[in-house]
Amino acid sequence: MSTAADPNTNDGLVDVSRGTDDTCDPLAGPAPAQRSDSPADRFMRRLLRLSKAPRMSAAEARSSFQKSLAYTAARCLLMYIVFPFVLPPLGIALGVGPVIGISIGLLAMVSIVYSIRRFWRADHSKRWHYTVFGSLIIVFLIWATIADTIRLFD
Repeated sequence: MSTAADPNTNDGLVDVSRGTDDTCDPLAGPAPAQRSDSPADRFMRRLLRLSKAPRMSAAEARSSFQKSLAYTAARCLLMYIVFPFVLPPLGIALGVGPVIGISIGLLAMVSIVYSIRRFWRADHSKRWHYTVFGSLIIVFLIWATIADTIRLFD
């Protein structure tokens, strides 16, 4: 039982634990009472190969989203700042950029697909937003992987 001071009384303590729901994600809003079942939602669940598995929490979906963005951000920092500007003046890591970029890019793509699946399994209110966002990042990463592969074999 958590308590807090009540400015309207002299005794000062009231129970604030009642009425709060720890399962509600403030960023996703309240969990839907039932799973959405529009034709588009059913198509995406089939495409993502989601079974009737137990639902995931919105917090788990957000955690996987943060990890996938961290992988993508690490790849971008390495490929566009560290490898071209920081390491060459030091004479380090000449020519290893494409190999590391491909590796991190593939890890980021797998992580993004994993987090999209979690958003859908959680029936998160922002699942369509993240699906579009994650798909755009995957398209960019595919383009970057192709460019790194070409650079690797030139």
